[in-house]
This record gives sequence, C-alpha cells and structure tokens, in this order.
Amino acid sequence: MPDAPLPSIRVQPALRATQWAWLAVFWGVLAWSAIRPKDYPTWLLEVAPALAGFLVLAGTRRSFPLTALAYALVLAHSVILMVGGHYSYAEVPLGEWLREALGQSRNNYDKLGHFAQGFVPAILARELMIRLRIVSRPAWRNFLVVCVCLAISAAYELIEWGVALASGTAADAFLGTQGYVWDTQSDMGCALLGAVLALLLLGRWHDRQLTRLTRG
Repeated sequence: MPDAPLPSIRVQPALRATQWAWLAVFWGVLAWSAIRPKDYPTWLLEVAPALAGFLVLAGTRRSFPLTALAYALVLAHSVILMVGGHYSYAEVPLGEWLREALGQSRNNYDKLGHFAQGFVPAILARELMIRLRIVSRPAWRNFLVVCVCLAISAAYELIEWGVALASGTAADAFLGTQGYVWDTQSDMGCALLGAVLALLLLGRWHDRQLTRLTRG
C-alpha cells in the first residue's frame, strides 16, 4: 500500500513576517565579518558552510519551508561561524574573556562552534525524518539523529585534516587546535553533547511547531 501523500505546507505567517529580519541579520553579520578579517582564506573557509546553508534554504523555502525554530537555529549557527571567521577561532574576544575569567589555557570559542555543529543539525535532521516519514519510532529516530550529527562532525574533521595537508602551517587558524592534542576528539564530543541536548530540550517545542506548520 503506497504511503499517503504529505500534507501541503505553506509558509507560516510569523515566518513570513520575520524573514526580512533574518536576512538582515545574516547579511549584516556576513558583511561585518568580511571587513578586514584576520585572514581572508581562513575567513572564506569558516563562512563557507553558512553560505552553503543559505543557498539550500533559499532554494527550498517555497517547496519545503522549515519551522521557525529550524531557521532561527541555522541563523545562530551562521553567526557563530561568521564571528569565528572574522577573528579566527583562537582569537575571538568572547573566548579570550572567558579564558581569562575562568583561568583556561586556551580560547574555547571553537568548542561553541562544534557544540552548535551538533545542536543545530539535530533539529534539522529530526525535522526531515518526521516530515518525510523516514523513521516513525521516536527512540530509533533520536538514535539516528545523533548518528547523523556525529557523522557531520567526523566529516568536518576530515575536511580540516585535508585542508591541513594541503595548506601546511597556513591551516593553523582554520584548525584552531591551539596545541591541544585531543582537539579532534573534544570537537566531536561537543557535537555529541549538542545533539543530545537539542533533542532533550527542544523536542516538544519542535513538535508543536511541526504541528502548526503542517496544519498551516
């Protein structure tokens, strides 16, 4: 028996009302980050995922609009990437302030980026799995969402490795290891933590938004 067709989706009025604000924040922060960054090649590497995400969202905004929560999380993650690209992750002022205030040995702003690398894709993967009816059982769905987020994190670490091999010492700013031998493992640990927390903290809120979206 074939699956029932997916319900028609229309853009939520609230999302339509705020889309210009979303665009203003995205392009405003991107323009700021492009003004005299520490290093233009590093800046381009760091903001490339945000630009790719924007193109995907722009291309699917009519055929497959997402929940307002998903769009907001993508914007927040994009801002994190743009700020890191402007300063380089090892020199972001917020991370420097926390390093001094907490007596840390390194600037840990990059860990915020890797936390978001799990937190944000978790909601995106969850939304796709629910709306496309990929996995119906919540327990299996949550397990697979976490697996997807870890796969994304591992893929990014491989990209960083490839850049390091191609660029040599010029990749230090992009890698942001700051001499920490367990940087790769801790990056993936932050992504895992982000994915799990997103499912625990935002699951019910996300369900309510999905219900409103499909009924729209």
